[in-house]
Amino acid sequence: MQNIIELLKSSLEKGNHDDLTAIWKILTQSERRRIIESLRIYTFKKNQLIYAEGEEPEFLWCLLKGKVKKTKEGVGGRVQILRLIRPVQYFGYRAYFAREPYVSSALAFEPSTLGAIPLSLVEEIIRNNNIVAWFFIHELSHQLGGSDTRIVNLTQKHIRGRLAEALIVLLDNYGFEDDNCTLKIYMSREDLANLSNMTTSNAIRTLSTFVNEKVLIVDGRRIKIINEHQLRKISKFG
Repeated sequence: MQNIIELLKSSLEKGNHDDLTAIWKILTQSERRRIIESLRIYTFKKNQLIYAEGEEPEFLWCLLKGKVKKTKEGVGGRVQILRLIRPVQYFGYRAYFAREPYVSSALAFEPSTLGAIPLSLVEEIIRNNNIVAWFFIHELSHQLGGSDTRIVNLTQKHIRGRLAEALIVLLDNYGFEDDNCTLKIYMSREDLANLSNMTTSNAIRTLSTFVNEKVLIVDGRRIKIINEHQLRKISKFG
């Protein structure tokens, strides 16, 4: 239990902007103690399934270390990446509040460590703490607005704009390596295409175009952004 507490404490100390830190501040001492006592720690290998579409939600998941993607299978088995999770964000609770099975899946992008809190406990806390209830209302409303914007972008932007936006999403979520230009996530071309709502071949061709335009340098799965201003311009205007 002490190792769990230390890991949670370390995650909370990373910054005041993280989801978990924000909710931690509005819990009572008793609620914090109950969460610590019920918290379970899981480790997942690269590409290992955390939960699958159609399963009944049981936990509020919190990513402590690593990277996670939420996906949904569409027509013909084509996979769409819906959302990227970074430390220390939580996820996997919407379906429980809606009283329905999961409508998407969650997988580890890389070896990851996650905390899991029983959603039955989360519901009990919400019923007794109005501030926590409003916190979740705010988070769900914010995510819904973001999803609406993303749907429009994925359906109306040219493929150049969609791929540029996907790269900006990766940058905003995971940042750069120490060289301040290499994205701190190494994605397959298929995953990049699934994030951008395009075929893998189109993703490869568009990446090559960005390289020729001296916006990027690509070395295998390593992508260096050498003209961030231009990339953001392409993301905005296509």
